[in-house]
Amino acid sequence: MSAALMKMWISFASMGFMFISILFIYLSRFKLKGFLKIIITILAYLFMILAGIIILFVVLSGPVNE
Repeated sequence: MSAALMKMWISFASMGFMFISILFIYLSRFKLKGFLKIIITILAYLFMILAGIIILFVVLSGPVNE
């Protein structure tokens, strides 16, 4: 698998993390209460931070020359 294709799949994983975090934030704000709400909120923000770090890595690593 080429480096460019690998970067594409990594960026797709990051977008998936963003989608999961959106779902978790929705659940924690409107559907959950108590201790579970806090746990899901922490997970959502961790997924969002991880997605941001991955996208930052993909963007700053520059174009792939083969």
